[in-house]
Amino acid sequence: MQRGESKIIHFFMNRKTYDAKIVNVNNSVEKRKKDAYQIRYTRNGDLSQALQQYFFKTMNYIRAIRESRDLKDRSYIKMPEGLKEYLAIYTTEYEDTFLLEPIAQDDFQVMKKAIQGMKERSVENEIEYEIEDKNSGIEKRLQIVKIRKLNRKIGENLKLLYGYRYQICGRVIGEKYGSRIAEAHHIDYFVNSLNNDANNQMIVCPNHHSVIHDANPVFDWKSMIYKFNNGCEEKIRINKHLMRKNG
Repeated sequence: MQRGESKIIHFFMNRKTYDAKIVNVNNSVEKRKKDAYQIRYTRNGDLSQALQQYFFKTMNYIRAIRESRDLKDRSYIKMPEGLKEYLAIYTTEYEDTFLLEPIAQDDFQVMKKAIQGMKERSVENEIEYEIEDKNSGIEKRLQIVKIRKLNRKIGENLKLLYGYRYQICGRVIGEKYGSRIAEAHHIDYFVNSLNNDANNQMIVCPNHHSVIHDANPVFDWKSMIYKFNNGCEEKIRINKHLMRKNG
């Protein structure tokens, strides 16, 4: 799409199709290096109403914050980590059709119960290799699969971003043999944070991944360094997506 152009796209969500418009909002005045797109839909249309039904807890939180603010305060409202909900958008074989998958707070509560007492490495393995809990009910499995799918997709996209090069050691293993081996690691352990944002995942080699989980070092977000109890440090050598945090 050229700058300023728009086109109709279709979203498929829970066996229903919704129409929306995608707009390339970049223009020659702003001179952005990359094009920026917006998805627009009618405020009170079918898609809007469907999303409000899924994300009613988020809507209630935002509404409460706005009601407590000064009317002139239109600043961005940031959701707390424990209240975040997600809308995953996946491509399909048709370039104008996308799959929407809402992941609400209730889904995370089911996931939280499912992984309670598990080690982080085991949870990440389940996400990476799609281990299925056949003892769970169908509805519970579907809720868990949604979160695993989103986590895995984020990790896969990060691997592509880094060309399967590891952020800590800077190496690529397996290329000589026509193989690509890389693992996505949750910086703030997923079993505790349930945070699957890209800014909570890094791409590491299997060795560093195992060492991190065995030694359990502290990650210094300000300096982008893993600090181990024995005094060793591992600095992130390659960074294309992680954002530093103060404090």
